[in-house]
Amino acid sequence: MAENTEFSTTGKPHPYHIVRPSILPLLGSLAAGILAIGALLFMHDIKLGNFEFGLKGVVLGLAGVLAVMFFWWKDVIFEAVTEKAHTPVAKIGLRYGMTLFIASEVMFFVAFFWAFFNASLFPVTEIGNVWPPEGIQTIDPFDLPLLMTMILLLSGCTVTWAHHAILHGNKYDAVKALGLTVVLGIIFLGFQVYEYAHAHFGFTEGIYPSTFFMATGFHGFHVFVGTIFLAVCYFRTEKGHFTPESHFGFEAAAWYWHFVDVVWLFLFLAVYVWGGLIGVHPEITG
Repeated sequence: MAENTEFSTTGKPHPYHIVRPSILPLLGSLAAGILAIGALLFMHDIKLGNFEFGLKGVVLGLAGVLAVMFFWWKDVIFEAVTEKAHTPVAKIGLRYGMTLFIASEVMFFVAFFWAFFNASLFPVTEIGNVWPPEGIQTIDPFDLPLLMTMILLLSGCTVTWAHHAILHGNKYDAVKALGLTVVLGIIFLGFQVYEYAHAHFGFTEGIYPSTFFMATGFHGFHVFVGTIFLAVCYFRTEKGHFTPESHFGFEAAAWYWHFVDVVWLFLFLAVYVWGGLIGVHPEITG
């Protein structure tokens, strides 16, 4: 019963978790503001008098954001594991929060897909009225991108294996499966870096390279974040933080990882296969 009630705020038992006052949200806002202002000044090469705040602001703001993330999530883990304050009702709120976050991430990628399809379905005269544009040597989708797709799909299988193991109280298999998932994420990122290094076009060389690098690059960043997320879950699993009844921290990471998988499938089919191999030709556009 202790895991399902809270007494700290009203003295009466209730199923909700009221968090303690914290300065971290304020510090997070300040750090994010410094990061945004620094990035804006840096990208526009603006100085504050004789002081070049831009890049210094980016570094300071990013360090602040990362520090806030670390201490805030440390508090959340303490609430879940030590205080056991994440009651079933509280977990509903956590699930809604993660669902809305992933929905916002979906819309984030919709913007990149929108830009890509707008440029590719209606190619303009400046790029030869064709897609891929004239002079662009695209990447063969059935070479390295197909291998990367298989790696990411396999990582989706291993994270599901980890979830199954946690549900059955099998800590050994859960740790092993999570370790494999993290390794597969690192391998995927390694191949993406290799692909970028050997691409025959640069970021600023037209609409195709710009949309390609923005869409696949931000996906790679999400894989990087997801890999760190799962690495944290790996160490938490080793410490016995997750039980068959309480493991939302892992569930959130698994949801995020499956989202990354699905986005990559759309990228592979739209950007690599259709946009890079099939495309739009003059006889289609008229």
